Amino acid sequence: MSDYLSPQWPNSALVMIDVQNDFVDGPTAIPGTAERIETMARLIEAFRAARRPVVHIVRSYVPGESDVDTVRRAGIEAGSSAVQPGSVGAKVPARLVDADPDWELLRSGEPQSVGPDEFLLYKPRWSAFHRTQLDDLLRGRGVSTVVVAGCNLPNCPRATLFDATERDYRAVLAVDATSQPTPERLADLELIGVQLLTVDDIARGLAVDD
Repeated sequence: MSDYLSPQWPNSALVMIDVQNDFVDGPTAIPGTAERIETMARLIEAFRAARRPVVHIVRSYVPGESDVDTVRRAGIEAGSSAVQPGSVGAKVPARLVDADPDWELLRSGEPQSVGPDEFLLYKPRWSAFHRTQLDDLLRGRGVSTVVVAGCNLPNCPRATLFDATERDYRAVLAVDATSQPTPERLADLELIGVQLLTVDDIARGLAVDD
């Protein structure tokens, strides 16, 4: 039988989802995210060492705007928001990438280069593929395997993994580098072919095929 699910590490890329200060230890912190920062950093460092692409997906909300997920829209329209463009809370923790987001560029839809084959990319909805250049960015680099990690599994990482499989990418979840995993959520992802691996598993795969 053909194998359409196993990771192809020489053609892999890492997509880090919504790991921003406000969601880590700010006013809208997601439980379990801060505790995984060091594991996330090890995962990023493994991809850098293997010279494979890393894309940090970021969100931002401007109080009063309406181009927001429907579940949050009323609150943002009324003036509340986290990860406001230009705020410290909207930045990726320096432990993961030490860069100041160019929000004018990012919110225009363009990726921001923050290192060798490493980018910031803004998304307006749950999935990192929705109305973004992520698919073009990955295909232009010959990527066949998307490794997803970050904050927080039931929302944006899960949506991104579903969209990755719909685009015929081999999809991997770095379980110990993602907040809010539960056995039920992981089992649902296995049903659509997502490979559930640890950071150590992924680092070994990258090292073997380096």
